[in-house]
Amino acid sequence: MTLAQRIAPEFSQQQRYFQRRDQLPARRDHLWKIQSGVVRTFTYLENGTVVTLGLWGVGDVVSRVLSKADPYYMECVTPVQATSFPISEFDDLQPLLIEHIHQLQTFLEIVHSRPVDEALHKLLMLLADKFGSDVPHGQLIEFHLTHQEIAESIGTTRVTVTRLLKEFEQQGIIERLNRQFIILPGHQAFWHYEI
Repeated sequence: MTLAQRIAPEFSQQQRYFQRRDQLPARRDHLWKIQSGVVRTFTYLENGTVVTLGLWGVGDVVSRVLSKADPYYMECVTPVQATSFPISEFDDLQPLLIEHIHQLQTFLEIVHSRPVDEALHKLLMLLADKFGSDVPHGQLIEFHLTHQEIAESIGTTRVTVTRLLKEFEQQGIIERLNRQFIILPGHQAFWHYEI
């Protein structure tokens, strides 16, 4: 049984719907379980730089209590359906915390990958794995992140992301479908070399 299935159904009366760009209310004594959609957690550094802390989807739990970042935001990347429940009502937080830590470590590894094209490729692979669906050409990432949001996720500039995505498309790593990306087969491993 997954963590999402162990969360008691009596909290369904606290289910809420949010639109893209809405913020989930950040209460230190509650957790949000995501039923549908994608949530981005982020903070700002003193110089105004946005730092993405994670991208979370169905079955994931987000909360102000899971981060020491200040400020801490939980922004809906897509329309989101989520349920709020008090931490005091959840019997076993340990599996929840372990799962959350694993996802944060994966994200941290991506953020620190260099060169930047490798970080972008790893991010796209993570998004395809976590949020993708199989289509005839590859794996479709089923939601749209702006080039700025992608840049904030890997610690680079929007201009760099735009350039690299064009290069990825020319190299046959991705294909664009409207504002979404399809990760094409045969590009699970990414090799970078410089002369």
